Amino acid sequence: MKKTILHLDLDTFYVSVERLINSELKNRPLLVGGTSDRGVVAACSYETRGHGIHSGMPMKMAKELCPEAVVIRGNAGTYSKYSDVVTEIIKEHVPLFEKSSIDEFYADLSGMDRFFGCYKYASEMRQKIIRETGLPISFGLSVNKVVSKVATNEAKPNNQLKIDFGLEKPFLAPLSIKKIPMVGDKTYQTLRSLGIRQVKTIQEMPMDIMQRVLGSNGSVIWKRANGIDNTPVIPFHERKSISTERTFDRDTIDVVKLKGILVAMTENLAFQLRRGDKLTACIAVKIRYSDFNTYSKQLHIPYTSADHILIPKIVDLFNGLYNKRMLVRLIGIRFSHLVSGNYQINLFEDTEEALNLYQAMDRIRNRFGSRSVLRASAMGAKTIGSMHNPFNGEPPVVLAHRKQ
Repeated sequence: MKKTILHLDLDTFYVSVERLINSELKNRPLLVGGTSDRGVVAACSYETRGHGIHSGMPMKMAKELCPEAVVIRGNAGTYSKYSDVVTEIIKEHVPLFEKSSIDEFYADLSGMDRFFGCYKYASEMRQKIIRETGLPISFGLSVNKVVSKVATNEAKPNNQLKIDFGLEKPFLAPLSIKKIPMVGDKTYQTLRSLGIRQVKTIQEMPMDIMQRVLGSNGSVIWKRANGIDNTPVIPFHERKSISTERTFDRDTIDVVKLKGILVAMTENLAFQLRRGDKLTACIAVKIRYSDFNTYSKQLHIPYTSADHILIPKIVDLFNGLYNKRMLVRLIGIRFSHLVSGNYQINLFEDTEEALNLYQAMDRIRNRFGSRSVLRASAMGAKTIGSMHNPFNGEPPVVLAHRKQ
């Protein structure tokens, strides 16, 4: 059976939500992200793009390019609520969908042409989303995920585009190679150095040449340029790791502050593990110094989700990694090798009181927030904690680095 894959993307999602909340922001240049000089742009309105601004750009540079822009820090909780409303509408209308990010969705409409016209059906669903949420949304419809995603980007802003079966290559041919998903800045420069500007050129090349230039990625990019993609729509994503990091407004050598933040991070991630009935067997600490050199160190441990086991090991990793002569720009931790399960009691060291304390603290955190109960050493750490469940199958909310 011929596949019919729909890709939906909420246009400038964070910006659109902020404008729904505050109508005075409409038609004004708007930047959402970290508000300090160390922050980055998480989203920008179309009015700012003519100034050369794009997401991921340092906020300091963006403000220099467009001084009249309104800068908003943004709120992950608010964006999640609006995303959930859109998710529920899509869930009601399609048999199988994948939420690939907070503002991006795929749906498999294969076979629905027997009962509905897929394009008409998708159009009606898009209009319902716009009507019930007030958010602009675009979609692309084709035989696979890659072509549909490219079609969505060509349809923007707030529009829709269908690529009929068999016309995938002609549709992609005149586009810039940068429009192919997976072609980042580095790959783009490599291909441009070979004189490749349009997708059509890649279509005319043998696959083995792309492989020699770009390795295994070369064959994937060649297939995508030719409109070939067999990636299925996946309704659930199993998390393989969880992590958090913080960039400082000012580089620091305050070891007490650094360790306090590490304790807060560990507490929060350990709580997320227990809430998701997960255990970790590998922990890692990352440090980025003021010269942008980044170092990390990891340790394999017995499966656990207990604060009193994880915190000392994280601190030990930090002590073994930290160079006291250097200012620190960023620190982070990561738990990986995750498996399902509950914390195993240590017969010789754990007490019933300690286990009951964990359960009581987690009940309070579930009700009042992950920072409602914390160690005294972690009280100085700001903005660490979230009500988002990282194991609910949905992608994380990606914002600019939180500042400390």
